[in-house]
Amino acid sequence: MNTSRRKFIRKSAIGATGLSMAASSLPLSAKNYKNILGANDRINMSVIGVRGQGFGHLRRWASMAAVDNVYIKTICDIDENLWAERITAIEEIQGEKPGTEFDLRKVYDDKDIDAVSIAAPNHWHALATIWGVQAGKHVYVEKPSNHNVWEGRKMIEAAEKYDRIVQVGFQNRSIENVRKAMQFLHDGGLGDVYMARGLCFKPRDSFGQAPDSEVPAGVHYDLWVGPAGMYPYNEKKFHYNWHWFWDTGNGDIGNQGPHQWDIARWGMNKNEHPVKISSSGGYYKWTDCPQETANTQTAVMEYADGKIMQFEVRGLYTAGEDSMSVKIGNLFYGTEGWMEIKGSDWKTYMGRKGEPGPSSDKPAEEGKDLGYLAAPGGGGHYMNFITALRSGKKSDLTCPVEEGVISSDLPILANISYRLGRDLSFDGKKEKFVNDPEADKMLTRKYRAPYTIDNTI
Repeated sequence: MNTSRRKFIRKSAIGATGLSMAASSLPLSAKNYKNILGANDRINMSVIGVRGQGFGHLRRWASMAAVDNVYIKTICDIDENLWAERITAIEEIQGEKPGTEFDLRKVYDDKDIDAVSIAAPNHWHALATIWGVQAGKHVYVEKPSNHNVWEGRKMIEAAEKYDRIVQVGFQNRSIENVRKAMQFLHDGGLGDVYMARGLCFKPRDSFGQAPDSEVPAGVHYDLWVGPAGMYPYNEKKFHYNWHWFWDTGNGDIGNQGPHQWDIARWGMNKNEHPVKISSSGGYYKWTDCPQETANTQTAVMEYADGKIMQFEVRGLYTAGEDSMSVKIGNLFYGTEGWMEIKGSDWKTYMGRKGEPGPSSDKPAEEGKDLGYLAAPGGGGHYMNFITALRSGKKSDLTCPVEEGVISSDLPILANISYRLGRDLSFDGKKEKFVNDPEADKMLTRKYRAPYTIDNTI
């Protein structure tokens, strides 16, 4: 299909969407959309936020150009100082020079862009996703999918209303060995799994202090702050360090942690919110740092059936746990044994004597097939998104927005307990705390105009 013909079809099918799409606009269904983005059609993408993880996104999507016909059309970042290096790298990989924008709204106005990949700071994930689907784009969004519980629900509603494919970046969901471990748990390999633990043992040094200063040339700071409350530019609250401040990040429990929260919930087959939440900790050792989030934190979640999920952050110095010295990973405890997961490797130990059971090297008894298929499309999480985009089937996604949000909510809820300094009771159906208006206020935020989420989605 030539470019002009493709533009004509897309404009006829989608029309003028943009950020101000009226609520009455009829979304293009995924079923019809696959007629445009078929197996051989080119897919144009933009990555929004290209410094750290976003640079990885750029390279992954661009590497699909030759075989899968996926191209980076536009690099989008509020820091123009990053553009030159990214342009050179991506042109070398895909053979075409991408364009640049600092304002994601311009990206969404571009009818030739089919999908966006969001790797901006956490406080932008939900709004960028919602604006994207309103503009007719499919979305791949990094974890945590949302910065607060209310906006996560709005992401789910928007994806449904505008009938878009939305994948959340919990990459473990597309790793075959991890999928086999989960299937082993779901098939009762450990008996009844009554407790899961997530571990994030990642030592981090102080990043020091700096006075507020002028915004560097080439940085569009108002856009970067976006829905958060405006505050003076400070280099210690900007690139990467935004993780450690409540307005923009969630601490390590909501940074590295969401991956392990997701595996814990997945392994326990919990598709609902916990009913009891407790978290405590603190920021230890460093006295020369303005960090707001904890560097040592423990959280305990209890579900309606009494089963338990634990999470621990150790940000200073510690050994790993169990036979594989797990520092970033998970542990599961069942009535017949226990499991440890580190990356894509896993082992099980059975009974009182802890005898070795199935593992990633030997996933089942000889001659027994777990029967768990690889992720649709193969080739990992990014390819899974493209597979679903081409098929038009949301069911092809290994981590659709509904799954991503409920896992992302777990560290958010833990942080509310930590910040209030007390245990909390939660009504998952209402997504409200039980008789606790103070805690309820922390389920959302005051959004700064014009970076707001439409409450009528």
